[in-house]
Amino acid sequence: MGEPGDQQRVVVGVSGSLGSLTALHRAVAEARAAGATLWTVLAWEPPGGEIAHRGGACPAPMAAWRRMACERLLSALEDAFGSTEPGVPLEPLVVLGKPGKVLLAAADRPDDLLVVGAGARGRLRRVMWPSVSRYCVARAGCPVLTVPPSPLRHALDAVHRRNVWKLPLDIRELAD
Repeated sequence: MGEPGDQQRVVVGVSGSLGSLTALHRAVAEARAAGATLWTVLAWEPPGGEIAHRGGACPAPMAAWRRMACERLLSALEDAFGSTEPGVPLEPLVVLGKPGKVLLAAADRPDDLLVVGAGARGRLRRVMWPSVSRYCVARAGCPVLTVPPSPLRHALDAVHRRNVWKLPLDIRELAD
């Protein structure tokens, strides 16, 4: 179980998306049940990806992008918990890098639990946006819990499709 004095960790990827907030709530429940510390991890990359800035990005824009990533994590935590505390020890972490690699680097102990949202489904979405959860499941050295999308996601997708196709929407359908 790790070294003496090490506390078990639950590491969760947070981007601010509805799926990551669903995963965050599940991670809190897992951390509470295990008496673990919750590590909330947000991975970020500069616009255009890291390759666009390998020649030496200016320090000022990099600092601004990092600050925006920190604000995004704080905003996601506020969206998830409001002004209340999650009820478990919390370690927020903002790291420059690709999400899958960053999450695996954070959840680097065999007794860690990595929690990720299952992400978007569908062939087109998988081609356009590679799955972080699949990447983590295939490469992790610790248990990985993939959390399915919130039922709210399906309702929002249905409303979006109706809007795109300009179909009438009956508000009572949302209450079902």
